[in-house]
Amino acid sequence: MNTYRFNVPDMKQYTGQLRVGDRVLLSGTVYTARDAAHKKLFSLLDAGLALPFDIKNAVIYYAGPTPGHDAVKIGSCGPTTSGRMDAFAPRLYDLGLAATIGKGERSAAVAQAVIRNRAAYLCAVGGAGALISRHIKDAEEIAFYELGCESIKKLTVEDMPLTVALDCFGGDIFKEGREKYRLT
Repeated sequence: MNTYRFNVPDMKQYTGQLRVGDRVLLSGTVYTARDAAHKKLFSLLDAGLALPFDIKNAVIYYAGPTPGHDAVKIGSCGPTTSGRMDAFAPRLYDLGLAATIGKGERSAAVAQAVIRNRAAYLCAVGGAGALISRHIKDAEEIAFYELGCESIKKLTVEDMPLTVALDCFGGDIFKEGREKYRLT
């Protein structure tokens, strides 16, 4: 397993090198979006309207962060279960999304979209939202304000620690992990 440190705009340059289990220290702009925000994004797409951010080469983090306080821009910001976005992810990958970040397994359709688009699915450690927030240097709410913590936020992250869970070669950390540790 390797460790990579790169910025979001360079993500697509690295997806052909990333393998399941590799560590990534990601820096740059990441957008938060959960279930309700994805529904609104698809309403815009279905109506032929522009999205609130450029999906091409973007990274979406499945998170609903808590508000910041004092001089802190954002509170706890841990990943949510990615499978809830599986109905939406293939279309977004096909539109140019470089990666998603969350926790847990993904469907076969998402895995195929990752392969087809030379993209990646990255996992953040669940239950470590306060730790992850230390890697968030700025946060700005940019769309769907009425959704509260589920609004879309533009985050600036620095060395956000992630693990490659699906790679563009068909690797799946969840399937491989089960096989590796299966008791006979």
